[in-house]
Amino acid sequence: MPPGAPLYFSHPASLGHLTGLHPEQPARITAIERELERLAFAGYERRSAPEASHEALCAVHAEAYVERVRSLAEGAGGFLDAAAMTVVGPGSWPAALHGAGGACALAEALLAGEARVGFCATRPPGHHAASDTTSGFCLFNNVAVAARHALDSLGARRVFILDWDVHHGDGTNDLFRDSGAVLFASIHQWGLFPGTGATHDVGVREGEGFTINLPVPPGSGEEEWVSMLEHIVIPAAMEFRPDLVLISAGFDAHRDDLLGGCLLDTESFAEMACHVRALGETVGAPVGAVLEGGYTPTAVAASVAATMEALAGDQAPDSIAPHFSTSRAASHVGHYWEL
Repeated sequence: MPPGAPLYFSHPASLGHLTGLHPEQPARITAIERELERLAFAGYERRSAPEASHEALCAVHAEAYVERVRSLAEGAGGFLDAAAMTVVGPGSWPAALHGAGGACALAEALLAGEARVGFCATRPPGHHAASDTTSGFCLFNNVAVAARHALDSLGARRVFILDWDVHHGDGTNDLFRDSGAVLFASIHQWGLFPGTGATHDVGVREGEGFTINLPVPPGSGEEEWVSMLEHIVIPAAMEFRPDLVLISAGFDAHRDDLLGGCLLDTESFAEMACHVRALGETVGAPVGAVLEGGYTPTAVAASVAATMEALAGDQAPDSIAPHFSTSRAASHVGHYWEL
């Protein structure tokens, strides 16, 4: 049976994770869905994000950490990290469960052939959450839980994760740094929180070479970001030949974002999505995007919509000449992949 309409996963629990004046707030989801309603959800079939199972969470996170999130949320609330960035309250536990569960359900549907592409728009984000610690507004590492679920339970042998959030996905990096079953590539702003993701961090042991970190300087725009994607990330992923492609889709590299310092436009995310969709078509792998950062509601809403339209469309990606910074990064990555 041919794949059906692209899929969009969400859940009202995302609005119950209340953070006060924190930049990671429910208005992000409200703005996204208002924009998508205007576009008739870009032709996506809407599905409810289920809760993640305890087993799926504990395949990535230490059981003691999962219990800590639950008990803090169901108790007095507070912060999960010493920097007091990652707030937890009464609605945080169901939001976190549906966030990780939506990513898993997206992977299940894609690998079952129900759709070629999909998007999971839940919160809080996840890519800073490691096995037993977290930071940067994240509770569970949604994309990592989905990738591990795909490998352990859905028959996938190789999963490619592209993180295009402006902040390095240090949690995802660390969770898979010794695995050759996951190719993790991150394009991120250098010198920004969490301060990790140097080019020489390429993974360890069986995972050496399967971590690709591509930091760009503050002020970088589409030329730098798309050059890194087209000339380094895509060739490596082609050689890797994943069964599933997942995007940690943060939109805080947008020029209007409150927390980032890069200069991508809404159309820049559409262009990156075109490249990733074309990769999936070439290697025969479905593509799913999971919402990460993006803290100016209007900018994240427009960028999510543009990404979804590009993933579901058929426009060929534009090719650009390699940026000079790409050549330097390629000298590291080229030790492991044919670029």
